[in-house]
Amino acid sequence: MYQRQAGDELSIVQRATNRAACVGGRGEAATMADRDRALHVLRQIKAMGVGVALDDFGTGYSSLETLRAFPFDKIKLDRFFVSELEDSPQAVAIIRAVLALGKSLSIPVLAEGIETESQLAVLCREGCDEVQGFLLGYPRLVAGYEPQISVDWPASPAKRDDISNAA
Repeated sequence: MYQRQAGDELSIVQRATNRAACVGGRGEAATMADRDRALHVLRQIKAMGVGVALDDFGTGYSSLETLRAFPFDKIKLDRFFVSELEDSPQAVAIIRAVLALGKSLSIPVLAEGIETESQLAVLCREGCDEVQGFLLGYPRLVAGYEPQISVDWPASPAKRDDISNAA
């Protein structure tokens, strides 16, 4: 009989992500070709309480079918749409549609690649859930991190409480 020991959860996640990486390492097309296996691995990961995000949504294999078929916790909107939003009404319309899709599926949307104040303003106005990009900070080590800016974000009261309690 197998008894779980401390640290088993980490090894289980590592094995599951390694299996997912083996599938994904051959490219997104290979992952999508082996949907049943990928779905099984993602469900195992989620059952352990690990969140799963759909990255680069709107490009490549991050399609509506992928969003429907897999148990994602977050949609990461590809930076391409954000980079175009200042000059393209179509990009704004697509962002608006993805945000509405996320809300209707109860999946938060994170916009990637925020580099200007006007991009951030449009995303705030449109009700984006989360943002990341060089405007907000460059990647760096967590040790010694101090927040650099304060953004008055239209988060829900529950999210505002979570943010306040985390500080």
